[in-house]
Amino acid sequence: MPLPSLLAQVAGAENPATFFTPGKGVLAASLFVVAALVIGSILWARSGGRVRIRRIAGLDAVDEAVGRATEMGRPMLFVPGIQDMDNIQTVAGITVLSRVARTAAEYDAEIEVPCTRSLVMTSAREAVHAAYLGAGRSDSYNPDRIYYVSDEQFAYVAYAGGLMVRRKPAACFYFGCFFAESLILAENGNSVGAIQIAGTAETSQLPFFVASCDYTLLGEEFFAASAYLSGEPDQLGTLLAQDIVKAIVWVLAVLLALAATVAALTHSESLSGLVDAVRAAMGGG
Repeated sequence: MPLPSLLAQVAGAENPATFFTPGKGVLAASLFVVAALVIGSILWARSGGRVRIRRIAGLDAVDEAVGRATEMGRPMLFVPGIQDMDNIQTVAGITVLSRVARTAAEYDAEIEVPCTRSLVMTSAREAVHAAYLGAGRSDSYNPDRIYYVSDEQFAYVAYAGGLMVRRKPAACFYFGCFFAESLILAENGNSVGAIQIAGTAETSQLPFFVASCDYTLLGEEFFAASAYLSGEPDQLGTLLAQDIVKAIVWVLAVLLALAATVAALTHSESLSGLVDAVRAAMGGG
């Protein structure tokens, strides 16, 4: 079709092509506000502004767990979940592994990392190697302790359970995405008397970790771990911006609920119309 005819058809269409979807202005404005808050918070943190993160007991206990393994002369086990690197929980788990490995290098403790995916194995090796280099103990790094086992969920769990019984690790770390295998792993660790620290965003598995582990990072605590452990301004600033956005959403939700309640009690049509307009603009129908 000739270009002029095509342009004429587009111009005469009921819904001509636009850069933005009509009715999504509030979402676009929200996006700009969030972006501005993130950039502003990062700049604030970089300039030396204090960003306070509440204490997370599970991460503070890492040194205790590594020290216990060193004193007992027993290894540590780190399980980075059972999903691949395209899962954000696996990425967060590798970040925690880097900190645990650095502490293990400083204490000269042995750490073992069985993996369910080859790419996770490669990422774990890089993280642990970098941690040992940072601690000045590159000669102690052993890549053979970070290895691939199986993509099959329960084949991997069977191996990990047998490994715990044979080697009796003094500390077990479970950070990543877990499913039905969570309780099997944690109960095996309990049976050998290991101190156990877990973190996951899978709400269906959190009760099992809470019941069977010494420390558990719940949901967002897990994703805040990298900022908590590293103290890098960019990560701290991003975390601060997220909290500000949450506070804004909570305030708006409370105000909208109060307005809807007052409108229902006073039968105010104008206030009801305002509430409906706000809900529609926010995508609430």
